[in-house]
Amino acid sequence: MGTPDFAVEPLKTLHENGFNIVGVITMPDKPAGRGHKIQYSPVKNYALEQGLHLLQPEKLKDEQFVEELRALKADLQIVVAFRMLPEVVWAMPPLGTFNLHASLLPQYRGAAPINWAVINGEQETGVTTFFLTHEIDTGKIIQQERVPILDEDNAGTIHDKLMYKGCELILETVNAIIEGSIKPKPQEELYQSEAELKPAPKIFKETCKIDFNQPSKKIHNLVRGLSPYPAAWCNLKTSKEILATKIYATELVTANGGLQPGSIKTDGKKYLDIATADGFIRVKELQIPGKKRLTTEDFLRGFKIEEDMRFE
Repeated sequence: MGTPDFAVEPLKTLHENGFNIVGVITMPDKPAGRGHKIQYSPVKNYALEQGLHLLQPEKLKDEQFVEELRALKADLQIVVAFRMLPEVVWAMPPLGTFNLHASLLPQYRGAAPINWAVINGEQETGVTTFFLTHEIDTGKIIQQERVPILDEDNAGTIHDKLMYKGCELILETVNAIIEGSIKPKPQEELYQSEAELKPAPKIFKETCKIDFNQPSKKIHNLVRGLSPYPAAWCNLKTSKEILATKIYATELVTANGGLQPGSIKTDGKKYLDIATADGFIRVKELQIPGKKRLTTEDFLRGFKIEEDMRFE
């Protein structure tokens, strides 16, 4: 069960390793883009290419869907980047239903674990397989694999690293379940109190707004954690208009502050620094409305930074 690219590689891994996949469940088709054309999910595309039995229920409690799922007689169900399942679905197979989550549970439960791990400046993350239960992301842990977060990583690179590490972990988990060698561990054993847990809630537009009154390091991590999607943003205030600007990459620079947060320092050719609470952040890639994503050098070739401009 899954929908985006993150779910395709695990499905592909299981299929290519000879497991009998009796059914694939993904979200219903949705219109997308300017033309509102119907687009298939990445999981659906792969299932169709491989001739796998496909289910796309509107509602997971729908009796017709539940009966069709039951008729497949699956021994085990695997969930990757999908919706929250009702008990009638996750309790169905005799070997249970497990989920692949892109964090080291119990940390970063929620919809955006990759983003929040990078935003918070973590040096390590990972993938976890766990059995589903009533509360989201709280079931017993089966296995985990750790992945370092390097200084040059952003949400996009960590997504890909965890996707492929998740493929390996799903394969190991399935084999261990079949062999009967698993020893699931309650998540409560891994923390002393709820206060120790870091959440990973859904990302909204306001989550992505840059506050230049924050320290440079915090801003840099926000940009990394939201790149390439949905992207951190701020307003570039000019004498004529306010441009909602996406910032995809930044660099920490060693320079004394002294300017008001949001003030600009640039040579007009190669660098664009923005004042923060404790210094400057150097913009490496950005995008203004109606234009494509550009490096700072390319951006400055076609856009003149005037003296009274600022970011806010």
